[in-house]
Amino acid sequence: MGEDDYGINLHVLERIAREIGELSAAGVQVAIVIGGGNIFRGAGMAATGMDRVTADHMGMLATVINALALQDALERAGCHARVMSALQIHQVCEDYIRRRAIRHLEKGRVVILAAGTGNPFFTTDSAASLRAIEMGAHLMIKATKVDGVYTADPKKDASATRYDQLRYDDVLARKLGVMDATAVVLCRDNRMPLRVIDMTCSGALVRAGKGMDEGTLVTG
Repeated sequence: MGEDDYGINLHVLERIAREIGELSAAGVQVAIVIGGGNIFRGAGMAATGMDRVTADHMGMLATVINALALQDALERAGCHARVMSALQIHQVCEDYIRRRAIRHLEKGRVVILAAGTGNPFFTTDSAASLRAIEMGAHLMIKATKVDGVYTADPKKDASATRYDQLRYDDVLARKLGVMDATAVVLCRDNRMPLRVIDMTCSGALVRAGKGMDEGTLVTG
């Protein structure tokens, strides 16, 4: 969305595609769980009275739109990519099948994972944790609008300080809001390291993907 109020900002899309392409070209296997909040937020609509299951399904379809846009941007940048959806939409993308996704990664393709887990009531964060664990990722990256995890919301509290490293139990105990609790517990119980970075910062994704000390690392 970038600085726009809605939809897909072409410049942001192309920058992210270039960074993902750079990681892939360096030999890093990249799988991306993509959200859809720039188009539709299921939880937000459910709060206004819409049926939660219907709202969540609409949100999943928004992630498919974003996934197709990212696939197109990656291919225009010369990077092979495949969209795999947890909902069956055979006319536009593949079904998510774990072994097939891993095979795509082994062949050097970027895998874009759409439609969350395919189930209502589960966030994109939970989907990312689940996919990272079941696909055997070495690192999960939470790409957000803040350059790490802070003691408080840095946009509201000028005295907030950033953590360089945290344990999952600390995230839960201090209610730091890195991800929803389900996603945090999944990572903790399966020893999946998480790095929180600012996706609006040019080069942050590449540095994190190459194992550099970017943002906040959550382990344990």
